[in-house]
Amino acid sequence: MTYRQTLDWMFEQLPMYQQKGKSAFNDKLDKTLALAAHLGHPEKKFKSIHVGGTNGKGSSSHMLASVLQEAGYKTGLYTSPHLKDFRERIKINGSPIDEEFVVDFIQENLSFFNANGLSFFEMCVGMAFDYFAQQKVDIAIVEVGLGGRLDSTNIIVPEVALITNIGWDHVDLLGDTLPKIAFEKAGIIKSDVPVVIGEYQEDTAEVFEAVAASKNAELVYADRDVQNNYETGLLGAYQTKNVKGVVAILRRLPNFKIAEQHIVAGLNNVVQNTGLMGRWQVLGTAPTVICDTAHNTEGLTAVLNQLAQQHYDKLHIVLGFVKDKNLDAILPLFPKNAEYYFCRPDIPRGLDVEKLREHGKTYGLRGKNYPSVASAYRIARECASPTDFIFIGGSTFTVAEVV
Repeated sequence: MTYRQTLDWMFEQLPMYQQKGKSAFNDKLDKTLALAAHLGHPEKKFKSIHVGGTNGKGSSSHMLASVLQEAGYKTGLYTSPHLKDFRERIKINGSPIDEEFVVDFIQENLSFFNANGLSFFEMCVGMAFDYFAQQKVDIAIVEVGLGGRLDSTNIIVPEVALITNIGWDHVDLLGDTLPKIAFEKAGIIKSDVPVVIGEYQEDTAEVFEAVAASKNAELVYADRDVQNNYETGLLGAYQTKNVKGVVAILRRLPNFKIAEQHIVAGLNNVVQNTGLMGRWQVLGTAPTVICDTAHNTEGLTAVLNQLAQQHYDKLHIVLGFVKDKNLDAILPLFPKNAEYYFCRPDIPRGLDVEKLREHGKTYGLRGKNYPSVASAYRIARECASPTDFIFIGGSTFTVAEVV
């Protein structure tokens, strides 16, 4: 198979949560463990940092990778989902995995995948770990895909673990209260492995402290531990919280020499070092065009607060969601003094655009329907004057179609 044919097989033949939703969620680690054994346990052949939480996982993972690269370490980075190319999920020192490796990995293990019915995510995790082991990385930053306790990445025993925060997301899978969600996220805490919690939250602190105590794991709240005001090249005031979690992790990473200059340079050069996209990313000027992948209540609150601080004559918002979002919790966050361009991301889980527009009306959001993200963005650009502001968001998949 070619690279494109390989990806088509992975996407079309196997379930993937990001595309299909709850039907693709696998609640056991058995198949991941079986794949790891089949591959010779690559997860045991490199050191790692595990990153979980509701918001900020991706940004924090990229920051950590950038700092470690600045310190001279060969650094693997596993994140999800991707925006443009599958290979964004698996990188070493900012360079995506080779297409040839992707093709060969699937071909060589095809019979095992078919015999065991592995999911898309399980295959991706196995591929990443095998690649990092073969390339002999010094350390890999591994981002949790969904939840933590039962996530496929949770077969690693990291040097340290980071849980950024807890918010309302994937409640149908992780639980309908913050403590329940926190318990799932806390599943990445391992025995005698330090864990950093990005921010103290009264509703979840008891859960984290109980799990950490049962594992004899040192627990630190980053917002209480890090007082320095570090800057980062990632735009958006909300990154301040992520930075504190990253710095707290680096301070507790054993046997790695990381100087203050590496932290400063790494935080400032995240995009250049890792190729991160979609976090308050500037796509154009005159008019200003910004996109952001925030897609839940907490993430959107932070991004829309940032948006409220901008200066413009008129605000245009290109907006598309997936079906499983609680619109009654999300839509009231959006400003009413904007022209909306409602659209549907081109995936099976994409929310019907007419349903979105009608729901938006109930919260005073006025605009028109468009048949695609691309057409909505094109019309927004045509309607905007040089002094206007265009924001694109609502879903990772909406952003993916414009970056």
